[in-house]
Amino acid sequence: MAGRNPEIEPLLTPAEVAALFRVDPKTVTRWAKAGKLTCIRTLGGHRRYRAGEVQALLEIQGPTQPVDQR
Repeated sequence: MAGRNPEIEPLLTPAEVAALFRVDPKTVTRWAKAGKLTCIRTLGGHRRYRAGEVQALLEIQGPTQPVDQR
């Protein structure tokens, strides 16, 4: 398939992101709805998050300081 990037960025599940931030997976979903994280939807409708974006947010917030949950 021409035009596709051969390096695919790893994707994380809501549970994996939640474990990094020490929050509930539902909170990660709320962050996506609020625009704090972008999500990719699988064909089955499940959310996945770009590891690079999550890592950048983690570096800003830190693992012990959860992102504002509102």
